[in-house]
Amino acid sequence: MTKKSEQPKDQKSKSQEGLTIKKGENFSEWYNQVVQKAELADYSDVKGFMVIRPNAYSIWEQIQSYFDQRIKTLGVRNAYFPLLIPESFFKKESEHAKGFAPEVAWISNKDENTTERLAIRPTSETIMYDSYSKWIRSWRDLPLRINQWCNVVRWETKATRLFLRTREFLWQEGHCVYETKEECDKETLQFLEEYKKTCEEILAIPVLVGRKTEKEKFSGAFYTLSVDGIMPDGKTLQMGTSHNLGQGFAKSFGISFLDRNEKKSVPWQNSWGISTRLIGAVIMAHGDDHGLVLPPKVAYNKVVIIPLLFKGKEQEVLKKAKEISNKLEKFNPLLDDRDYNPGRKFGEWELKGIPIRVEVGPRDVEKKQVTAVRRDNGKKLEFKESNLIKEIEKTLEEIQDYMFKKAKSDFDEKITDVKNIAELNKAISNQKVARAFFCGDSKCEERIKEQSEGVKSINMPLEKNSKEAKCFSCNKPTKTVCYFGKVY
Repeated sequence: MTKKSEQPKDQKSKSQEGLTIKKGENFSEWYNQVVQKAELADYSDVKGFMVIRPNAYSIWEQIQSYFDQRIKTLGVRNAYFPLLIPESFFKKESEHAKGFAPEVAWISNKDENTTERLAIRPTSETIMYDSYSKWIRSWRDLPLRINQWCNVVRWETKATRLFLRTREFLWQEGHCVYETKEECDKETLQFLEEYKKTCEEILAIPVLVGRKTEKEKFSGAFYTLSVDGIMPDGKTLQMGTSHNLGQGFAKSFGISFLDRNEKKSVPWQNSWGISTRLIGAVIMAHGDDHGLVLPPKVAYNKVVIIPLLFKGKEQEVLKKAKEISNKLEKFNPLLDDRDYNPGRKFGEWELKGIPIRVEVGPRDVEKKQVTAVRRDNGKKLEFKESNLIKEIEKTLEEIQDYMFKKAKSDFDEKITDVKNIAELNKAISNQKVARAFFCGDSKCEERIKEQSEGVKSINMPLEKNSKEAKCFSCNKPTKTVCYFGKVY
């Protein structure tokens, strides 16, 4: 890595300073410090926009790589559609247009061929489905499965929170077309399952998997499925959604096909997406008082090597450290040979969340070993050089597994059953997510929100429940269970 020994040793940049607040003292401020001091993102001079720095973009690349391979095995192909959308496209699907109206950013330039306004995409259903209406003619053209990796703009009026709520963010959006409802239902659920796997297997974050209420579903959808994580402060974070769009968009955009009986039919559609807010989830779910803790599967640099230099042994140790770095090339190791004291280096790489720190000192050189320190629990290990690659691989797997198990334990403790509004409010004040029997009525849901200072429904578990009970709010008989909580 580039040396920075030219800097005075007694001066540190803002990012090199450790955290000044503990995670349990002020969660919001702790989060902001980790994002900036771990060099993940910064605020832009354009209000509401952020700069994603290399340390965070590499996390997004790992997520992209994993998920892109998964969806390609399911027959999805990547494409790209225009950033600008004619206003008339939004008006074709009234419910969708109404839902996004407050967030649409319009540009002052108009299409020279018309007088209508152009919007910067908040989501791409409309611009994509205009093309679909030209491409789909027969049942032989179906299913059509297309995804795009892109940016979107939603003109948020709330305060910016890096990764969690910004006016521009990166995401993927998949849009598929099917002959039948059954096929659409099946794959809408299948893509949700892929999101669950991404969250749990790659990010090491357990999630609530379920169906959104009618009140909270995506604008214009037949129904919406979601995966939601529970953060340490008790708030939930929506981490992915998969929508069965029904036939409404197809009818609005004139998408039709000749079926197997040579009759004109209207197809079924779905859309599904995850975004860079997953980076925020990783920060919140796993970070500690020292900074970021990265699951190995999303860490680009899985190892940092720090030579411990003692007078008279410098060249010997540096030589060995470089040999170790070359040996561990598959883990994209960082070799920190800067002229700083070891404690400062330890603190910096702990802050940035590198999964394993490898220390090489004169004693290690003599014994043909290294000392390894796990970022997740601080445990020190000694590995023989001769078996180093296998030991690092094994330790990375153990870290990934441990991080998920720890997160799952915290996740389970955050869920509590409630039977009335008073219990709901108590659960929320204790930073919990409430689970309750719920009738599903939108008016009842609005009343719950009013009586609980803004608590929202999260989702309803997909598993069928045979037990009948009374809605915790209105006492109507129901078999439906729903999660409620504060949300990001």
